Parts: sequence; C-alpha cells; structure tokens
Amino acid sequence: MLSSAVVVVGAGPTGLTLACALRAAGVDVRVLDRASGPADTSRALGVQPRGAEVLDRVGALGDLPERSVSIGQVTTYVDGELLATLPVGRRTDLVTRPGLLVSQAEVEARLRSRLAALGTAVEWGCGVTDLRQQADRIVLNCGDREVRAAWIVGCDGAHSRVRKAGGIGFPGVPLVERFLLADVTVRLPQPKHTVSVWLRGDSMLGAFPLPGGDVWRLMAPAPASETDAEVARPVDLLAELLATEAGVPRTLIREVHWESVFRIHRRLASAYRHGRVLLAGDAAHIHSPFGGQGMNTGLGDAENLAWKLALVTAGRAGSGLLDTYEAERRPVAREVLSSTSAMTGLVVGATPWARCLRDRVFVPLLNRPAVQRRIWEKSSQLTLTYRRGPLGSARRARLGGPHPGDRIPDRQCTRPDGTATRLYEELRGRWALLTPGSATSAWDEVARRHLGAGLDSRVVAPGDRRDVLLLRPDGHLAWRGTSPQAMDRSLSRILMTDM
Repeated sequence: MLSSAVVVVGAGPTGLTLACALRAAGVDVRVLDRASGPADTSRALGVQPRGAEVLDRVGALGDLPERSVSIGQVTTYVDGELLATLPVGRRTDLVTRPGLLVSQAEVEARLRSRLAALGTAVEWGCGVTDLRQQADRIVLNCGDREVRAAWIVGCDGAHSRVRKAGGIGFPGVPLVERFLLADVTVRLPQPKHTVSVWLRGDSMLGAFPLPGGDVWRLMAPAPASETDAEVARPVDLLAELLATEAGVPRTLIREVHWESVFRIHRRLASAYRHGRVLLAGDAAHIHSPFGGQGMNTGLGDAENLAWKLALVTAGRAGSGLLDTYEAERRPVAREVLSSTSAMTGLVVGATPWARCLRDRVFVPLLNRPAVQRRIWEKSSQLTLTYRRGPLGSARRARLGGPHPGDRIPDRQCTRPDGTATRLYEELRGRWALLTPGSATSAWDEVARRHLGAGLDSRVVAPGDRRDVLLLRPDGHLAWRGTSPQAMDRSLSRILMTDM
C-alpha cells in the first residue's frame, strides 16, 4: 500500500503542469497514467500567450518558442476569394508574446523533463479503476494495487474515470457530429506563418502550419452524408477539399503523419470538487477546438489549483481554499464553452441564413483593426481576471492600477541583494513580494508566517511605486497596499485560517 499527498491521474499537459507546480512548491505528488507510455501524435496544437506564460512560470517553456511556428496571420477565403486577413501575434500593450503552433507531444515532453528535474517521473500503465473516500484520505484501485493519497486530481480527459468514480456529472450536448483531422507533408501556396480557412457553402477547410518543413494540419467537418465507414481515411476527404480550395492535387501530399475522426461536444462538469476528488482540464470541460483554447484552459486550471493544494497539504490553509478553485476557474470554462460554441456555429454555417451572415458580415469585419485587436487579445487569454471571484476585489473607487485577482505581467526586477531577475522566474511554485526599494523586513515576516517556504525571496520593482504587491504563484495579484498589518489580515482571509 503506497501513499502520497496528491495523486494526479493523467499525464497530459494539464496533469503534468499541475504536478510540476506542486513539486516546485515542495508537495509530494505522484502522476499515474493508464497508457503504456507517452503519446507521440500531435493532437492539440495551439499554445496561446497565456499558455506560454504558464509554462514559463512552472519552468517548462524552455526552447518551445524556437521549436514552434509563430502565427502571424489568419486568412479567410469565401467561395475561393480572399475576403479577410487577420493579423495575430502583433505586440500590444497587453500581449507581448506570439501564439505558438506546436505539437501537444512536444509540450508534454518539456513538462515531463521539468517534472523529472523536480524528482518525479510518470508512472505508466497505472489506470484508476475505482476510488473510495475516507475521512482523511482517498484510496485508489489501480489494477491489483491500492494507492492512498490525501487528494486526487482527475486530469484524465473527457472520458475521465476519476470523474465517473467520484460521482461528478458531466452534462452537455454534441455541437458538430464529426470532424476530420490529418497532419500531412505537403507544399501549400500559403506562407508558413499563416493559418488559412476556406469557406464554401456548408463546407469548411482549415490549414495550420506545423514545425518541420512542409508539415500542415488539415481540418474540416465530415460531410453529413458520409457514413463512419466512408470517413475511415479522413485524409482522402481532406485532400479533395484541398484540391478544390487551394488547387493542390492529392498527389502532392507526400506523407500522412496522423489522421483522426472525432466528435465535438460541449460539456462542463457539474462540480470541480467532490470531497477529496478534484477535476482539471478536459476532465472538467470540453468544447470545440475553434480558437485554440482547450489546452490553454487546462494549463490555467492546473496552475490555479496547484498553489491552493500546496497550502492545504502543508497545513497553512483550510480545505475551504480549494472551493475557490471552482469559483475562479469554472466561469472561465463556461465562457470558453460559450464563445467556442458560437464560433463553431458561425464558421460551419449550419443554415443558409447563418452562412449569409458569416460570408457578408462576420468575415469582412475581420479586416477592421478594432475587431482584430479585440479578437487577438481575447484569444490570448491575457484579459482573464479573478477580480470578481472570492479572492478578488471588484472595487474600483480609490484604487488605480491592478486589483486583487488581476494578472500581473512579467517584468524585470531586482532581488534585495542586487541580483537581476525576472518576475516569472520567481513565481515557480512560490509567492512573491513586489516591493519598492524602501520596504522593510516587516513585509517578509508577515508573508513567511502565513506562507512559510512558499515565499523564497522578495523582489524589488522598478519605478517609484509606494505600495507593495503580493503575487500568487499563478501570476495574479493577491493583495496590494502599504500596511503589513493590512496584508496580515488579508492573508488570514485568503487562507481561511487565523494561523
């Protein structure tokens, strides 16, 4: 019989990110996956700017930007005519990183490497078949073994066994019956930094550049008239669309790396927590891939949950802190489900009226700079704030600048000993005090009393601000002010314990 503070089930991007963040915070964690080993297919592709920030903060970003394709624009054709060019990846006051197209397998490899450096390896071939909750632990059945843990987090995908065994509902509906995917080597007339979409009546084809020469992801809804047997080779139907829309004959597809048929569903777990069982990523929410939000939403779940679990397992916070995970993250998933569902319906054009609206109104609007900026910043996920959540502050009066719950951008800082550093380098399983140079040790004393080893160092912010910022490990503002006593009271509230 084995035991651990936290067991993470599922070694995808969400589970690995959670495990990395927990290990960086000093939590004993095990990662179980029923597969025999790592997957090598591309699957999800898009790493949005916020997703890249999460990977940076957990120390797993590494050389992914250099190994990825940075997207510069999205072109949209209607009936063979180029009607819109949407620039993406441009720097704005909010967005300073490009969106990346890279195989999910590459992301997982970087996360496994980071996890190994933190002293933990994935345990393959360990599928959870059942679980039972006790007063102070949870017992998992993994084949002929039992694993005991204080907490279990199901990161095991849309068909999560943890969610089912934990008795958590997963209501939802199908959006599009079937979708076709294929990763192929083919020379397209599109620039390598361009995502292209062709719309013609009720058909749609998307082409997404992948790292490695002339490798592209092709995607389209399966024709309603085709049976499952007829779409057994998705690349054949995709090749027909490619020939029609881009003028690229089937004979120019030199290699098929991966192909798949999948059904799009819209589902949201009825709860993110049931006792000692928690859910994250696709185990908690699934939706259309349009907009490239899925993997990034899971990464955000993982980082949000990690620091809360770390404090609870260390005895520095009451278990009620874990309820703020659902309160902060479930509204994010609900909004993503809503927006991606609307985008799917608009792009696919299920009715003649919807197609007319798409072709004559929506697509031309993509050429307007104000619309372009809004789409780019929204899809980056950097507008996300927890200001209106239980740990935030929605008050606007008398407080300029960031509010508790707001994201704090990365910046150059200085440690008290004069060493230069980046803010996100400090936020690796840790909290950070961002202080003016004149701050005293009283701030450190308050923070360390509540957070313990979770606060490793104080950093000095550039500029002439007089207030102190306390940052959560996920890069969001926990507290801001000028009084150590006020921060003491606030931390007692946040941690739900007077300690």
